Amino acid sequence: MGGLFGVVSGSNCTLDLFFGIDYHSHLGTRRGGMATFNNGSFQRVIHNIENSPFRTKFEHDIDDLKGTMGIGCISDNEPQPLLVQSHLGSYAISTVGLITNIDELVKETFARGGIHFLEMSGGAINPTELVAALINQKDSILEGIQYVQEKIKGSMTLILMTNTGIYAARDKLGRTPLLIGKKQGSYCVASESFSYVNLGYEDAKELGPAEICFIDMQNGIQVLQQKKDKMKICTFLWIYYGYPTATYEGVNVETMRYRCGEMLAKRDKGAITPDIVAGVPDSGTAHAVGYANESGIPFARPFIKYTPTWPRSFMPANQEQRNLIAHMKLIPVHQLIRNKSLLLIDDSIVRGTQLRETTDFLYQSGAKEVHVRPACPPLLFGCKYLNFSRSSSELDLITRRIIKMREGDNVSKEVLEDYANPDSQNYKEMLEAIRQQLHFTTLAFHRLDDMLESVGIEPCKLCTYCWNGKED
Repeated sequence: MGGLFGVVSGSNCTLDLFFGIDYHSHLGTRRGGMATFNNGSFQRVIHNIENSPFRTKFEHDIDDLKGTMGIGCISDNEPQPLLVQSHLGSYAISTVGLITNIDELVKETFARGGIHFLEMSGGAINPTELVAALINQKDSILEGIQYVQEKIKGSMTLILMTNTGIYAARDKLGRTPLLIGKKQGSYCVASESFSYVNLGYEDAKELGPAEICFIDMQNGIQVLQQKKDKMKICTFLWIYYGYPTATYEGVNVETMRYRCGEMLAKRDKGAITPDIVAGVPDSGTAHAVGYANESGIPFARPFIKYTPTWPRSFMPANQEQRNLIAHMKLIPVHQLIRNKSLLLIDDSIVRGTQLRETTDFLYQSGAKEVHVRPACPPLLFGCKYLNFSRSSSELDLITRRIIKMREGDNVSKEVLEDYANPDSQNYKEMLEAIRQQLHFTTLAFHRLDDMLESVGIEPCKLCTYCWNGKED
């Protein structure tokens, strides 16, 4: 996914920029970058953070990256920010999103002539460079950003730093958040609301869908394009991606997860009687707290994640390595497992591999039963807006593999919709197949209607594509 942070200040902003970006480390695993502007020139540093956290990689760059303005990012994919020189002047740019029509836009850009792209490893084009190329086709940066919003399919949120200030533009449907904080002598822009609190900033503004702002020290926050009414923010931000202290659209992540657990417990009332409730660390912990509070069943931690050398941001892209590391992280507390009936909550089930191994690990540690309650509905469709899953095919999803076994290769949209319906027979039989494959005692997913109620904002403003296949 990725996270953005930027600062406009009346004095050196490097420390604020450094710590603000670092607070987004839960959103990306591969690249980190910082760019500053000082005394008429741009400076930039990018590091690979796959094997070492952002703070460790960048702490030696702070003294060299002086500046009164800066932007940076944590990225799951491409190196950024990029430094660009064009007829619009020099600027630095960083983005978060997924361009699903990238091949079409590259062809259109080549057809205009006089352009080339610096090829990344694997022959791919850096999406942020493509965004810059689209911006440069217009007569002003504002027109260029508006053009990006018009042309890109998928999602695109960006920050762009010129020699006078920072542009902040949220995705046209608000799929990812973007917020502005302020304190005496400084403004900041962030993907995560909590990232600037300890730096002394207060909430100043949450950008709406397609809203574009310009921030400088002379005029403060200027709205260049008003927000649009239609919004489709990613619901998975609350379920998994968002840090517990983050708030989107006025809804805190931690409290939303408590409500998820409460609703799961209400659906389970009287059906099962586990000895303890536990969350898969750390993504299921808050959901489990909500379940325990509602049900009265004690919350416990029968296994603990070993974080000193395996923090979340170190997870590699290779699935086999991810599975191994996920297993290596978890250390059992045998006294809380042996001869116990456990109810286990995780944020979701994607492939199912890790949760099956975790379940087997609990049985091997002496558990009598393992009841599983994912905090979101079954994932039936690969994300086409944010690429939150690393799955290269929808058949990586355990649900789609089971549907293929039952229905064959050509499954109609209507049939998939029936499998997404929690009251249908196909849904019930799919869950039973998942339960058997993954060795659970019982399995019940969070219902979509309950999950939307857990968020608490208008359902029409939430993207639910990965669960029900419904687009904009």
